[in-house]
Amino acid sequence: MALRDAVVFFCSLSAGAQAPADLMVVNARVYTMDGRGAVAQALAVHGRRITAIGKTEEIRRTAGPRTRVVDAGGRAVLPGFNDAHVHFLQGGFQLSAVDLRDAATPEEFARRIAAFAGKLAKGGWVLGGDWDHELWPSAPLPRREWIDSLTAATPVFVSRLDGHMALANTAALRLAGVTRATKDPPGGLIVREPRTGEPTGVLKDAAMALVERVIPGASLEEKLSAARAATKHAASLGVTSVQDMSAGADLRVYQMLMERGELLTRIYAATPAAQWERLAQTGLRRAFGSPMLRTGALKAFADGSLGSTTALFDEPYNDAPQTSGLPSDEMMPPGKMEARILGADKAGLQICVHAIGDRANAEILGMFERAIAANGPGDRRFRIEHAQHLRPGDLPRFAALGVIASMQPYHAADDGRWAEKRIGPARIQTTYAFRSLLDAGAVLAFGSDWTVAPLDPLLGIRAAVTRQTIDGRNPGGWVPRQKITVEEAVRAYTRGSAYAEFAEGEKGTLEPGKLADVVILSHDILSGGAEALASARVLLTVMDGRVVYSRLGESEAARDSAKANAR
Repeated sequence: MALRDAVVFFCSLSAGAQAPADLMVVNARVYTMDGRGAVAQALAVHGRRITAIGKTEEIRRTAGPRTRVVDAGGRAVLPGFNDAHVHFLQGGFQLSAVDLRDAATPEEFARRIAAFAGKLAKGGWVLGGDWDHELWPSAPLPRREWIDSLTAATPVFVSRLDGHMALANTAALRLAGVTRATKDPPGGLIVREPRTGEPTGVLKDAAMALVERVIPGASLEEKLSAARAATKHAASLGVTSVQDMSAGADLRVYQMLMERGELLTRIYAATPAAQWERLAQTGLRRAFGSPMLRTGALKAFADGSLGSTTALFDEPYNDAPQTSGLPSDEMMPPGKMEARILGADKAGLQICVHAIGDRANAEILGMFERAIAANGPGDRRFRIEHAQHLRPGDLPRFAALGVIASMQPYHAADDGRWAEKRIGPARIQTTYAFRSLLDAGAVLAFGSDWTVAPLDPLLGIRAAVTRQTIDGRNPGGWVPRQKITVEEAVRAYTRGSAYAEFAEGEKGTLEPGKLADVVILSHDILSGGAEALASARVLLTVMDGRVVYSRLGESEAARDSAKANAR
């Protein structure tokens, strides 16, 4: 539905609406995202909830002597962004780890690792990384020899940005006991020298666990520090909710921050699907908890990634014809994943499955369909995480089965540089198929997959709308037929993501009674055109009724308070 300039006024009937507002935003363009296209001028907040939305002069009447009034200066106001797929604690750690994302050559890759290793205490590991070999001439996979002479006494294990392969140096391989004699684990691959069979240092998917199991675990204090960094970073980008797909045992860390008043982000925490029976035995079901911290979702893996050539396809890769990808170890033996889905769904837990390749997506859709038939109707909200490469015939199955496409649009801007060489011109037509999925009636929930991609939702929205690749070579958009509108992209980052976590009654739109999660942007991306989309940044973030981030000058943010309080 097109956005309307008509100003609307709603007022909560709750007792809270009668009390003076604690916070109000006035002189704004408030995009409610309520499905009716309503655009207002102002909103009022009391406690943790929005109490009124409407015209500036009407909202001002709810001010009291202690009301904080923020003059938006005509800027756009949106619901707080909800990232439907992150690795939140890992992201917090990456903020202080070695950064290889933009290392443009193998030499720069090695230099950064050596510099970081030189700052570590004895016994420390070089971790993180997020390297991208597609940036390098001819896109070679890294090799341990590149860094061995620079890190002889320091183990290194740095991941590709998609998290589906990593490079270990010789010191790390030695600690892990990985040699030429080590067999590939199910769902994983040790990359080897063709002539000798010696490991090159690159491990794919399940093979990464061979090294991960010997990396010293982070202390509780280190985890708390990383979580603080992550939640502050999220606030600076207008992200007021995240759905952490790798929370696992780290729920305790988030609970401690929440109890201390330091958690600036609402979290829906997913547990590895292999642990579903433990959750089921407690009686816990999907979306259990408070508005700040909830659990009850399960995360499973069907395959790997396109960049690592481990995403599972029907046909071989164009540039690696010896393989069609790898099924995850969770898919083996056959029937294992389906039995897990059937049992977890029957127990009332939400199931979110990573699937990238067209065969992986088709197989998971089939398992979901059989689970619905076996367990009967219900509001289960199955999710496919990524849903990147789809058979054309599978597009309508998402809506027909009520499966949410939990997608990360920045990946299209990134992978679009080189995806066609992997899978050819025909298969890319239904790659990151935002338009086709929406037209087929599917629900889109957008996220970032941070740290695989930047957490910034504005980058994701721009990618979904323009489909421009980050190398600048597709100014008209890569596979432009899959573009969507700004409104549709914002909806996927707000209403769609809230629906994906059973929270649409509490957040995702700006309406009286909803949680007060609000973002002010520097530019109006919904009506300002391409320039606004390219230039916009977050100026103020409100989460749970409190300002958790502000780039508005004190005079700008407070100037209206004096006027309101003088009345």
